[in-house]
Amino acid sequence: MQLSVVILAAGRGKRMNSDLPKVLQPLAGRPLLEHVVATARSLEPAAIHVVYGHGGEQVRAALADSGLDWVEQTEQLGTGHALLQAMPRIPDEHRILVLYGDVPLVRLESLRTLLAAAVGDSVALLTTHVENPHGLGRVLRDAAGGVAQVVEQSDATAEQSRIREINTGIMSLPARAARQWLAALGNANAQREYYLTDVVAAAVRTGVPVLAVTNDDATETLGVNDKIQLAAVEAVLRSRRARELMLAGATLLDPGRIDIRGNLTVGRDVSIDINTVFIGRVTLGARVLIGPNCVIRDASIGADTEIRANSHVDQAKIGERCIVGPFARIRPDSVLADAVHIGNFVELKNTSLGNGSKANHLSYLGDTEIGSGVNVGAGSITCNYDGENKWPTVIEDDAFIGSGSMLVAPVRIGAGATIGAGSTITANAPDRKLSLGRARQTSIDTWRRPEKLSPADKAAAVERALQPSAPPAPPKQGR
Repeated sequence: MQLSVVILAAGRGKRMNSDLPKVLQPLAGRPLLEHVVATARSLEPAAIHVVYGHGGEQVRAALADSGLDWVEQTEQLGTGHALLQAMPRIPDEHRILVLYGDVPLVRLESLRTLLAAAVGDSVALLTTHVENPHGLGRVLRDAAGGVAQVVEQSDATAEQSRIREINTGIMSLPARAARQWLAALGNANAQREYYLTDVVAAAVRTGVPVLAVTNDDATETLGVNDKIQLAAVEAVLRSRRARELMLAGATLLDPGRIDIRGNLTVGRDVSIDINTVFIGRVTLGARVLIGPNCVIRDASIGADTEIRANSHVDQAKIGERCIVGPFARIRPDSVLADAVHIGNFVELKNTSLGNGSKANHLSYLGDTEIGSGVNVGAGSITCNYDGENKWPTVIEDDAFIGSGSMLVAPVRIGAGATIGAGSTITANAPDRKLSLGRARQTSIDTWRRPEKLSPADKAAAVERALQPSAPPAPPKQGR
């Protein structure tokens, strides 16, 4: 039997107090809805239908390239009404899996267990037990222990409200029967809505088996309705991912202080210090050390490399046995070969460094190709931007760039060349030669160091200095 997944994502999310639709609120750097879609896609269904409503165009735009079937619910009249909007798209012979755009943590394994239990024409519910079920639908069972009904909090009696088994809302239904049950739904309830959960009682009335698959981990089905709940779900996901990393062999100095906003792959014996943020796709080789307060986005880092404290690595490739930081910034399209050293307050942009090259202090290297064995002295920069265009700099193998040098691109520094400290280089420097570009040093014998002025004398001096210049006198007219 083929599977159609329906994700209900039309809720307004008023309690978010946000201009962003609820299902687009960020969780680990991605919209809530995107997490649900990714899990659904792993089931390889025939189709994924997303029922949207509030902020619809915004929602569709956010997931525009995801191959989803979008179904609009123009009036939000309840979950049963929402599923009914998708039914014309679903063949009778399909099985329906209902998911929610604001319930992002359900595991693939739990959904597979639910679908395996739903044989033939039966209905399967995912339930769980919680300490405080307030606001959630209760699962009512018959004398034999079978599922008889789901009653919403607003319609429950005092006795029913004490039940701790709750309906998560996630369920599997046979499409042909569901079509009939949904068409017959009424809204004679406290909220005047068409409840999807009423199909449970309808199934029981028609003799269709209703199976409850109980999930012991209530965190999987946490819903998100406000920023507090969003933070709680973020904490659960953070803990889950930290556990996966540690099981893979990584050492986390504090598992509670790591953020993974994408996919992080680690080799053996990786060590990650506190307050690190990984964004996008990041790969860490064996024995990589990540210092505290680092941000790493869409990067690969080779084995035995150390990224020291407070460094940023963005869309870059770093080789093995490198040292980066502290306080380094590696910007997009930069490539470090093996055994490269990038030190404190060094910034790279679209720059490559060959094996064993170093830039250890206070440098900017942009649009630069650096060979092997090069040393870039403190305070040196490549002047790559003329105000309109970016220009390249090439520094060949074994060159030595003295401290405080300005390399004005486009320019090539030859193999084995030495640039004297404090030079401004505007022309190509030949191989294995010393190149200098300094102003001649002079000493002024009559100069004296300024003396400290009194406040009154200083104010008078400032007033004189800021007086507008008198216009030039007109030329005298000749007779």
